[in-house]
Amino acid sequence: MVDKTRVLVVDDSALIRNLLSKIVDAQSDMMTVGVAPDPLVARDMIKDLNPDVLTLDIEMPRMDGLEFLEKIMRLRPMPVVMVSTLTERGAEAAMRALELGAVDFVSKPRLDIRKGMGEYAQEITDKIRAAARAKLRVARMAATGVHQVLRNTGRHGPMEAGAPFAMPPPLGNRIASSEKLILVGASTGGTEAIREVLVGMPADSPGILITQHMPAGFTKSFADRLNKCCSLVVKEAEDGERVLPGHAYIAPGSHHLLLKKSGANYMTALSDAEPVNRHRPSVELLFRSGAQVAGPSVIGVMLTGMGKDGAVAMREMRDAGAWNVVQDEASCVVFGMPREAIAAGAANEVAPLKEIAGRVLGHLSRMGASNRT
Repeated sequence: MVDKTRVLVVDDSALIRNLLSKIVDAQSDMMTVGVAPDPLVARDMIKDLNPDVLTLDIEMPRMDGLEFLEKIMRLRPMPVVMVSTLTERGAEAAMRALELGAVDFVSKPRLDIRKGMGEYAQEITDKIRAAARAKLRVARMAATGVHQVLRNTGRHGPMEAGAPFAMPPPLGNRIASSEKLILVGASTGGTEAIREVLVGMPADSPGILITQHMPAGFTKSFADRLNKCCSLVVKEAEDGERVLPGHAYIAPGSHHLLLKKSGANYMTALSDAEPVNRHRPSVELLFRSGAQVAGPSVIGVMLTGMGKDGAVAMREMRDAGAWNVVQDEASCVVFGMPREAIAAGAANEVAPLKEIAGRVLGHLSRMGASNRT
């Protein structure tokens, strides 16, 4: 008999507690061991019940979810899936939760909660499964000191007083910057992995297109937060933009992001076509467009994530002449998408997360050198 994943549900809404419990208990591989209306009750239940995964609402009385999450990750680290409202404030809170060490988040339906939660059942249970298998991270603020990568410029605001400062040196290769492209795919654990890669990229790096599995309404907040801590300009992608060096474009949560070409210029394109591999945006479509449009001009990066989205198309990129680096198992929160990419023969290199930016820059230097000879 397979041991079931034990889930504790923490939410101030009795309706949400009831619906989440029913969704969890309908699965053969998980069970609800308790429900709590606020973090103070949950604190004692964690001690008594020792759950495998916590689902945690963000906005609650007596103590909000972020404060409780910070205490959990400091005193009793465990896999946490946040439950957020689909608002600007909810998006900011969800991003902060991921920084503090939450594995993932789901957004509450805005209307007809009972019906909406039923439709979200697959997403919720998939994320609980991933959380149960995930490697826990130390909160980024404590582990790496986010302020070390803040630039002391007007666009990003002043650097925190007394904080260490590190800016990636310029690539210094105009050909590589203007003629090459970097395509990135990620899912569970990807927000912090993407941050790790982007803060290591210089302001004159090639244009970067990124698909991170994330709901509509959250990707702009994600892009804005990255824009404050990177040498690159980071923004949510729009349809028909020219892909510029020193810029990173995040796929909006409601659309697939594709690479197109207009004359000598690479362009972004957005599509509201049906989900691929159950995702919109889909890494598969971004990578396939890279294989078809840019081939050997592409560097592909596959980061942590659940499932197999992007693996087949990453192999297509390699077959078209792209160079691909895949995150290794030890540094992944969830080794799903990278494992599938490796199994498909898509990887030229497999590397720990902390080395990926350096591997990309090293390859760009070699590409530039070959172009000059």
